[in-house]
Parts: sequence; structure tokens; C-alpha cells
Amino acid sequence: MKEAKAMAFVNMYGVLATLENLCEMDDEAKAICAGIKKPVSLCFDVSGGPCCTFHFSKKGCSMSEGSYGCTCKMNFASPEKFNALIDESKPGIPVKGVAQVLSFLLGPFTKLTDRLTKLLMPSEEDLKNRAFFEESTVLTFYTIAGALSALANSDSISQQSALYTVDGDVQMGIKDTCYATLRVRGHKFETIKEKPDTPRAIMEFNSIDLAYGLFTGTASTMAELCAGNIYMAGMISMVDNINRILDRVAVYLG
Repeated sequence: MKEAKAMAFVNMYGVLATLENLCEMDDEAKAICAGIKKPVSLCFDVSGGPCCTFHFSKKGCSMSEGSYGCTCKMNFASPEKFNALIDESKPGIPVKGVAQVLSFLLGPFTKLTDRLTKLLMPSEEDLKNRAFFEESTVLTFYTIAGALSALANSDSISQQSALYTVDGDVQMGIKDTCYATLRVRGHKFETIKEKPDTPRAIMEFNSIDLAYGLFTGTASTMAELCAGNIYMAGMISMVDNINRILDRVAVYLG
């Protein structure tokens, strides 16, 4: 069962946070950003949930916690209201830069999120294009990495696994393709979209095709482990707890 508050954190730190990677990797997203005449910093403030600001410019997108530096802001009365923005494109209440927030939300932001949706929820036809397949899988990896920390910090079931996870950095990645750090401090998780300097544990998939199979449930984790296609090292208990949280990620993003 999904919890609305946890879903809001997944939508913020998992789904929308992947706009950073989309604008860095995807040609269509780069073209949309190139058309942004003036930088926009859009804050989504969720009552009883997350508050983050997305900074858009010709250079792309970056996300920061809190509302500092926002040029426009939209409030949501509850996590459920924010989740409706993602699921049903229902906006919240503009409280700062009203004209800007509406024009940007209905323009570049919608175009970017539509492109992200196409890549994260691809059709079988789209996946026949190898470049699209690879980009889709990498973006899915970053979404999952963000959702892991979101759930570890907010989902009641995932928090049980977080309580048993010792401090340190866990390196997740697709070999020679993309990496993320899951930083654990005092049973709180943070996702950093780069390799850690000194990982305490490592979990790495040996190819994009394997990662896709694991993400979609068409490959067996146990079989691939036995075949040596999933590399694990270091404090294995950390990886075990993360795998339990990954089961919850599948529930929320499935």
C-alpha cells in the first residue's frame, strides 16, 4: 500500500528530480531549455510534505531544497494535492510570481515533464530505438536512486530497513554508464548523483540491458547474482537493506 506523504517525496525527489538529468542528457529537453528567455526558479511547497525549488535556464535544470531564491511559488494544501499535479496535471495555488508560474507551468515545464514521462513510461515501439532505450534506462536509474532515499526517509515500511542501515556511502551504478551515491547518516538517506569517494558498500549492474531487466522485473536478481552480473562488495548488510527498500520503490513507481 502506498502512503500519500511518501508518494509526494517520491514524486519530488525521484520523478521531478530526474528533470536535472533529462535536461543534461536529452536533445529535445535541451531544445526546450534553449527557448527559456529568462531563468525561472519554480518552488513547489507541499504542506506536510517536501518543499523544493527547480531552477530552469538555457543551461538546463537544477533542484535545491527549500524555497530560497525562487522567483515563483506554488503551494499545495496536502501531499495528495501535490500528487495530483504529477498524476493528473492539477496545479496547486500560485502564491508568488503568479503570472510567471502559470505561463511557465503550462509551457516549458509541461513540455519537459511530458518528455520525461515518455522516457520513463516508454512504449514497446520507442524501446526498439537503441539510443532511446539506453536513455530511458539511465533516467529510470536516477529516478529509482532518488526514490530510494525518499522512501527510506518517509515510508513507514522502508524506515524499518533504514533503522538497520549503518552510516556510510553506498555506490549504486550501471557499469561504465551512470552512478549514484546513497549517503546514510543517522538512518537518514540522501541521494547524490555521482560516485562516492570512499564507498562502504557497492552494488553495480554490469550492463544497461541487465539494469532494464531488473527494473522491469524481466530479469531475476538471484539468477544474475549467481551469474556474477550484479557486483556487490563491502558492507553487504547495507545492500540488503537497500534491496528491501527497492521492493517498496517498485510498489510506488510500478
